[in-house]
Amino acid sequence: MTITAGIDLGSTYVKGVVMKDRSVVGYAVTPTGEDHDATARGVLGEALKMAGVGFEVIERITSTGYGRRIATFANDNISEISANARGVRYVGRELGVRTIIDIGGQDTKVIALDEDGKMINFAMNDKCAAGTGRFLEVLAREMNVPLDEMGPLSLKSMDPVDITTTCLVFAKSEVANLVFSGYSKEDIIMGIHRAVARRLVAMAKKVGINDVVFFDGGPARNIGMVHAMENELGRKMFVPPMPQIVTATGAALIASDALRG
Repeated sequence: MTITAGIDLGSTYVKGVVMKDRSVVGYAVTPTGEDHDATARGVLGEALKMAGVGFEVIERITSTGYGRRIATFANDNISEISANARGVRYVGRELGVRTIIDIGGQDTKVIALDEDGKMINFAMNDKCAAGTGRFLEVLAREMNVPLDEMGPLSLKSMDPVDITTTCLVFAKSEVANLVFSGYSKEDIIMGIHRAVARRLVAMAKKVGINDVVFFDGGPARNIGMVHAMENELGRKMFVPPMPQIVTATGAALIASDALRG
């Protein structure tokens, strides 16, 4: 029996996965606190509780993500691009995934895989909030709409508003003006989703889009965002049941790979 763990320390959420013989047996997701290391330990504790095992049985821990070097208890760390690609190969192993679109709290990534599931190209936006989870979160706050209600609300849109910018500073002002002008929240939110989708698909086209497109990260739980992405792509995407933990799963698998030598 081999027990490994992966910790994905994102800018907005920390995710932890525990694997037993390369199968997920425990996981947890919690908002990132001020003390990343303490939050990561807490997440791992919750994942271990679900798995029904103690910390002492873990043979190797790999950290990844924005704060991967802060997890002092990890044996090693790896880039989130590598961890995400590894996690997708595992979660979507029977789908023939060739393109990954991952939206994080502070960045977005598009990864191209070859026929064997190996990474061959990628693009990453980590210089501004455009198209990220933070972009959606801030604009939801601007409209006083709970983040988890944005998706269902957007699907009620009858006449989506055209959001002209994905720069967060200008988008906040634009959204505030639209609300003041009396546009419905449903139409504004769908406009936001479409603006993000346009940006991400343009980014994906530069990397290369091939079937199957795998969509993960927290915003992949947003049904409105999925709808907008599929319309812009002109094809269906595969969204895993737990899109937030894919990268942490990849980190746990990399820990297992290291034990195998």
